[in-house]
Amino acid sequence: MSNPRLEQLMRFLEEDPNDPFTLYAIATEHLKTAPHQAQHYFEILLRDHPDYVATYYHAAHLYIDLEMYDQAETTFKTGIKVAADQGDQLALRELRSAYDQYLFEQEDD
Repeated sequence: MSNPRLEQLMRFLEEDPNDPFTLYAIATEHLKTAPHQAQHYFEILLRDHPDYVATYYHAAHLYIDLEMYDQAETTFKTGIKVAADQGDQLALRELRSAYDQYLFEQEDD
């Protein structure tokens, strides 16, 4: 099945392979249909663009979905630090809340 949005994003990536927004958009586009492809692009962001705070929330949740719990926890903690360092209060609240929910669910298991 063709995905015109993903095709357009891949063209953007060819034009600027180092654009974090394009990498993020591609990763999120893959989340529902190709989680391992999403993981690939999120990990590029985490490695090459560690200050791109939006990555951490979705990457951590993807790691949970893939049952990669150590990576999820590390990603939440790193994202919380990045958001705090940047003074991004909204991202900080969202990441802390998601991390707290993750810890609560881990206790139930």
